[in-house]
Amino acid sequence: MSSQRAPTADLGDVAPARSRHQGRRSAVTLTNGIAVVGTADGDLRAFDVSADTGPLHRRWQYDTDGEPSVVAAEPFDGGVVVGERSVRGEIRCHDAGGDLRWRYETRGDLGEAQQETRFLLPFVASLATDGDRCYAAARRYERRTDDDGNDLRHFESVVYAFSPDGTVDWTYRTDGSPISLDADGNRVAVAYNRCPGDHQHGLVVLDADDGDPRWMWDPGTDGQRRVGDVALLANGAVVSSHGDYCGYRLDSGGRERWRVPLATPTDVAGDTVYAYPNHVHTTDEGAVFVTGNTYPEDGRETDARHPSEHTAIGVSLDGDRRWDAPVGGFASGLGTDGSLLAVPGAQNFRDRDADDHALRLFDVVDGPIDTLDTDGVVTAAAVADGTAVAVEEPVVYHDEGRERGAYRLHRVGTHETVRSRS
Repeated sequence: MSSQRAPTADLGDVAPARSRHQGRRSAVTLTNGIAVVGTADGDLRAFDVSADTGPLHRRWQYDTDGEPSVVAAEPFDGGVVVGERSVRGEIRCHDAGGDLRWRYETRGDLGEAQQETRFLLPFVASLATDGDRCYAAARRYERRTDDDGNDLRHFESVVYAFSPDGTVDWTYRTDGSPISLDADGNRVAVAYNRCPGDHQHGLVVLDADDGDPRWMWDPGTDGQRRVGDVALLANGAVVSSHGDYCGYRLDSGGRERWRVPLATPTDVAGDTVYAYPNHVHTTDEGAVFVTGNTYPEDGRETDARHPSEHTAIGVSLDGDRRWDAPVGGFASGLGTDGSLLAVPGAQNFRDRDADDHALRLFDVVDGPIDTLDTDGVVTAAAVADGTAVAVEEPVVYHDEGRERGAYRLHRVGTHETVRSRS
């Protein structure tokens, strides 16, 4: 099922994405009927999306000095908190009208960028809130050379707990690469996608009050790749493993309840390929995993396609596979609200099929429920209270040469397509 053309709002100009996705450079969140968009030039734009029909009216705008980019956004204390990938690696909190409440520069803890190259800039990889606090995971990557001339990856990273007034209540530092957070008022779960240094745990669950580790888990696989995402349950967590391309349910303390293969190495036309499970969302009725790009075991180029690449996979909390459905391309994150998931489909850098560009909506138990087709790639999404929003970015594929899409916000009403769940 494909939605009719949704109301949109212009987000200005941005250089088009290319065949290979270049990492996050936009973010969006919903709070009190307002969609707040973080843009590639560091500005915020807020739009009223409370009406079921009609155009999206701008409520306010906050302009910066053009530093790239806002890459994370979450509602917090009646306003919104955002995180940058920038020289500053800044975390900012704004009130409901867009006025700045407080700001914090993570580069003071992570160190200055080795070069002002996008992937070397301080990066606020994830934000999570539990009502009383905002938690942020920030990292900085650099390249090093050892005594034998080998190229090494190195990360500096910090997890922060902020009070509503911007006070840092505690920090947790490692040399691993945090990729996502989840929090529930008692615990803060941190997923590390790469562990090239002393820190060798793909998942750390911290005490929300003081930041002390409660327990840790790791897939126990060779190499630096560890965990792609984590979602807390009342008595444990569900994780997507980059180490072995599987999904796990863990009890409190890190004991494994089950393991589900998601995109494990598979022979396709004589080439062994796999795909990383990058995301997971859970409720008390099940879990959904979302996988990413196909990669060969040897090198990076392949004509093969893993049968579970770019796929949403629904699993019961007993570990039974319920459903699967395509998501069209690489998803940089999920919009979630209870049983509902909004999956933004960006570039499929191997096939580059513009017909796959879309925002796709799923129910944890029932699977696909709606699709909004777009001209450009969808790079960020959020959902709350029967409304989904998505950021579309223009794209130019190298083998096509023409620009598709525009930098804009879409709104999709979901009231009639999502059944209510507690």
